[in-house]
Amino acid sequence: MKDVLKIDFVDFWPGFVKTENYLFNVLSKRYVVKISEDPEVLFYSCYGNSYLSFNCLRIFYTAENIRPDYTACDYSLSFDYTSDERNFRLPLYAFYIDQREALAKMLEPPSREMAVEIWKAKKKFCCMVVSNGLSKKRVKFFHSLSKVVKVDSGGKYLNNVGGPVVDKLDFIKDYKFVIAFENSSQEGYTTEKILDPMMVNSIPIYWGNPLIANDFNSKAFVNYSQFGSEKEVINEILRIESNFDAAVEIICQPKFPENKVPQFIDVDNVLKFLVTAIESRKLIVPVSQTNRRLLHYFKRRYSMAEHYFRVFFMKNFR
Repeated sequence: MKDVLKIDFVDFWPGFVKTENYLFNVLSKRYVVKISEDPEVLFYSCYGNSYLSFNCLRIFYTAENIRPDYTACDYSLSFDYTSDERNFRLPLYAFYIDQREALAKMLEPPSREMAVEIWKAKKKFCCMVVSNGLSKKRVKFFHSLSKVVKVDSGGKYLNNVGGPVVDKLDFIKDYKFVIAFENSSQEGYTTEKILDPMMVNSIPIYWGNPLIANDFNSKAFVNYSQFGSEKEVINEILRIESNFDAAVEIICQPKFPENKVPQFIDVDNVLKFLVTAIESRKLIVPVSQTNRRLLHYFKRRYSMAEHYFRVFFMKNFR
């Protein structure tokens, strides 16, 4: 019989459903999971401060390029490669694979015959779907490639298709290439950006995680970081587009290295880490009940004060 586990989720992104998400699903393999306002374990993310009100074991999860702070949490699920046993590397794309029940598809690359038909059916050249202008690298590349060929932008930012698209995957499936740049670059920081075009058998043009080949087969996408310049990347894209066999070869590549699920998103490994972390609540004093919480409180207050001062200064004295 499964043990009952009371948990809660706070400070996650808008639309996050507490009973229908990757972490809830994984934990349900081992526990009868109950959402409670008085949890034994709190999962929190980086979009608010509600976690400060909870004095139980805390596990931090980030979908952004942010480091865990162990004056606030006992364990973490982040993008980071680290030897710290309190952290488990769990890239954001694991959430998307789970949500879409897409793992089986990711492990079944198209045959060459299927890849030929897929590539023939793609009549449009390149697109991107972006909601912000945070990545200067991405914006610059969009403009540079647009000088050579038309690039359709279906997001809120730089939109040139008559308005933001409703369904990203449905929009990008008709394109041969998809600009898949992260907001920033950091070892291990891999979101859904590269996954989305792979899901519809388009070729991602990727920039972000310098160690992206640990996550995805480097022969299945165009890796910006492998080239010496932006011009070289664009020339490679044009070469692939003009070489039918080269494009088909990319499409029929396995998505993961050696066509194996990366160890760090294997559900059994994730569950093992979570069980170890959760069961430790019976053995340790959570950081939220120690003096270290005071250090975090003052760091948090200082960070917020610095932010508001910067905003005030920019508005009034720039």
